[in-house]
Amino acid sequence: MKDTDRIKGYHAHVYFEARTEEAASALRAGLEERFDIAFGRWHHKPVGPHTAPMYQVAFGVDRFAEVVPFLALNRGPLSVLVHPTTGDAVADHFEHALWLGPPLPLDAAPLRRPQQG
Repeated sequence: MKDTDRIKGYHAHVYFEARTEEAASALRAGLEERFDIAFGRWHHKPVGPHTAPMYQVAFGVDRFAEVVPFLALNRGPLSVLVHPTTGDAVADHFEHALWLGPPLPLDAAPLRRPQQG
């Protein structure tokens, strides 16, 4: 069994396209209004393992029970990937992640596993 003490925080990736960008903006505004959490910039092109435009939201373990239900109830037509940050980006995105809405393809090639020492 893996110890949850490895989780240092969470990322939520909010995916959008041209027709849903307004919904993504409204969701971000709602998050900004309600939570003291960190927001990444808008990526209008795929970046890293993400194959669709998105922005990232970062929050602590202590905010999971507030932020994730808010995303679940307010995501509208958007897909949202929520994953822990444990230091193993591949496992975090592919094994430990949960999806709100339809899952989208991810590309593992840009991610690295931690060095085993």
